[in-house]
Amino acid sequence: MLTKKTSRNQITLPKPIASRFPDVDYFDVREEDGKIILLPVRLNQADTVRQRLASMGISERDVEEAVRRARGK
Repeated sequence: MLTKKTSRNQITLPKPIASRFPDVDYFDVREEDGKIILLPVRLNQADTVRQRLASMGISERDVEEAVRRARGK
């Protein structure tokens, strides 16, 4: 597929590509070996993790304690 960079340095993702990421509004952009790499970013992942931990009965204090033990403090 082909896309064009505008005079404002914008590109439009082709519909067949964009449709594969329906819930993604942001992409991490980087350059690797002369290629532009777009990685989808889901900004609400932290909330999802917090909800999952809460559903498992793991509190913020439990996490802090686990980190302290892992660091040997």
